[in-house]
Amino acid sequence: MSELSQLIAAIEEDDDRPWALATVVGVSGSTYRLPGAKQLLWADGTSVGTVSGGCLDTDLLRIVDEVIASDTVRFVTYNLSADDDEIWGFGLGCNGVTELLVEPASMARPLLRELNEARRVARPIAVVTGLDGPNGGARLLTGPDGDHAGTLGSAILDGSAVAAASQALRHGGHRHLTLEDGNRAFIEVQVPSPRLLVCGAGHDAIPLVQHGAALGWAVTVVDDRAAYLTEERFPQAAALHRGSLQEITVDDRTDAVVMSHNFLRDTENLRHLINSPARYVGMLGPRERTARIIADLREEGVQMPKASLERLYSPAGLDVGAEGPDEIARAILAEIQAVTRGRGGGPLRDRKGGIHQGPAGESPVR
Repeated sequence: MSELSQLIAAIEEDDDRPWALATVVGVSGSTYRLPGAKQLLWADGTSVGTVSGGCLDTDLLRIVDEVIASDTVRFVTYNLSADDDEIWGFGLGCNGVTELLVEPASMARPLLRELNEARRVARPIAVVTGLDGPNGGARLLTGPDGDHAGTLGSAILDGSAVAAASQALRHGGHRHLTLEDGNRAFIEVQVPSPRLLVCGAGHDAIPLVQHGAALGWAVTVVDDRAAYLTEERFPQAAALHRGSLQEITVDDRTDAVVMSHNFLRDTENLRHLINSPARYVGMLGPRERTARIIADLREEGVQMPKASLERLYSPAGLDVGAEGPDEIARAILAEIQAVTRGRGGGPLRDRKGGIHQGPAGESPVR
């Protein structure tokens, strides 16, 4: 379940008590969460989600009380870049700055519902929020087509916000925007959940579906065996498809794992996936078996350029000494995450540069 889904579920379960929503809208240096992270907090100290490692919660609850009482938005910056205990009394030395937007339920509730509906129908959406000036807290929502709702205060500001948000939707990732009046805005981008195609409904697919869904993938299980492909076995799956993989559209937000343990079935699945737009294609089994499947496909005239083969990971999974279906599933999902985020999958101890930097050294939004 995604963080957003957890927040929505928590509100639906307990919307009677006053609550507020904290969102990370800027970071600098070493921080626990990146922009876009959210935490739902009730006045009694209970919460869902997190915007820090817990180190900010005590002071954040004080801010939440003020936001609930005033029914107004607050912006707060936590600077933990110094080691002086007198600054916050935390003594953390995290060397990072986190900027938060804390808003009351009256503002956050419609936002979360819009985000949840966009996720439900797989529609990309960008949320532009004013960060300072007279329109701090003002909000505009827009999609890829440029249609928008809400306002930042004027048609000029709205026009530049929609243009910047459209660019952010095309390229992905949250970002800051300096508006014509000199004030800042935060653009939060939500794209449809990535899809995980699990090609095979054997017993070892069960933990892969379970953990994949928990990490936010929309999981589709594909198999032609009705006895295996049941909701009882895969309650977390978004879809169960009995039939051929060729009947499913594969796009560039699709990750696939071939694991039917049947040579002919796996061959057919790889035939459909190898030249598809899928971001990741993994296959269970030894290298020799995969090499035989590739050789058979080539003999049948299937062209497999270097770029296609580079997206094939077999045996699937990071080398963490995984043993058994549950550990193997975790190793596979860790590899998919590393591949799709441009990481090597090695120890952070050996990483050069910041933990949250991208493959080319890109830093998160500041």
